[in-house]
Amino acid sequence: MPGWYWTRWQSREGLEREAESRPRRVLTVFGRAVLLVVVGWATFSGGRYAGWAAAAAAAGLVAAVALSVLYLRVSREQRPLPSYLLAAVLIGAGWLANQGQAYTLADFLWIGLAVTSLIRLPPAPALLTAAAALASYTAASPASWLSVAATVGGSLLVGFLLRLDIEARGTARRLLVQERAVRAAEAESAALAERARIAREIHDVLAHSLSAQLVHLEAARLMLDAGTDRAQVRERVVAARRMAQDGLVETRQALSALRGEFTPVGEFLVELAERERAPLTVTGTPRPLAAEAGLAVRRTAQEAVTNVRKHAPGARCSVELRYLDDAVELEVRNTRAPRGQSTGEPSSGELAGSGSGYGLLGMRERAELLGGTLLAGPEDGGWRVLLRVPA
Repeated sequence: MPGWYWTRWQSREGLEREAESRPRRVLTVFGRAVLLVVVGWATFSGGRYAGWAAAAAAAGLVAAVALSVLYLRVSREQRPLPSYLLAAVLIGAGWLANQGQAYTLADFLWIGLAVTSLIRLPPAPALLTAAAALASYTAASPASWLSVAATVGGSLLVGFLLRLDIEARGTARRLLVQERAVRAAEAESAALAERARIAREIHDVLAHSLSAQLVHLEAARLMLDAGTDRAQVRERVVAARRMAQDGLVETRQALSALRGEFTPVGEFLVELAERERAPLTVTGTPRPLAAEAGLAVRRTAQEAVTNVRKHAPGARCSVELRYLDDAVELEVRNTRAPRGQSTGEPSSGELAGSGSGYGLLGMRERAELLGGTLLAGPEDGGWRVLLRVPA
């Protein structure tokens, strides 16, 4: 016989009592009181006890009830040695009650012990205890064999069914606890994902707006150091001011995006291309994009154009949006940056340090989260960014 037959107790989850309603509590207390009254009435009816015998019978009844309650408690706490000792004591108490002609009390002790043991003890001790208790009942009962067999079989069946019910209830409660833990983990994961999304939005807005301002302000500083005409410097400062205003607009758009409110991608790219004086090409049949896909296109376009302005000032930039059957592609290219500074543009090396350096990583992470790809690298002396996301 496997070892767990002797050591595997009934699940604690199944034995735990849920918060009962007041009517149910009243009914439970009433049922126990009725059972106690019936056993006491059957014990003392007929005038079989008088004087000291009645007092001894009453003391025995109280002791039997106390032992039964104690057995319920220790078996509930899954304490092996006290449970088995109390089971043996209860079987002996049943024999004492039977010898004292308290037959109903004896039957109550034996049958109650058998059913309770089947419910709570490990399988092997439960069967041994129930067999000993029911064997005592069978040996002492004066009823017919058919009545005794029905009582023994009914007790075994009730104990077995109640044990299965408690095991099922324990399994259900464990599954409920696991489900709650999974839901809590999912909620935490969703919260972390939302935080990451908000962090990406904040980064993209600030990287685009502040980097653009830094580009113009740095250019103005370099022009002042080089003694450039005041009008050109003023033009750079005005451009930085315009970028700050655009940053406020983009911040409002980002907040709207976080709430699920989006302007069409096509309109946004037209405005971006006009502002940056970059040619825009749209191929395929335009269609509405999902919120996350549209946001990825918007942010990638912003970041790519900002990088062109920051790392290749003066270079010509082009934007192309392609609507494919099951995806959308955004391609941002720029030519080689001019070598001379005759136009008053600062060099790319002087402006490259104006950003955080996480823009490309953020674009790639955004694309991968949607099941897409982002390629970025040098091409024909310039730089090319290609975003492809399912749409």
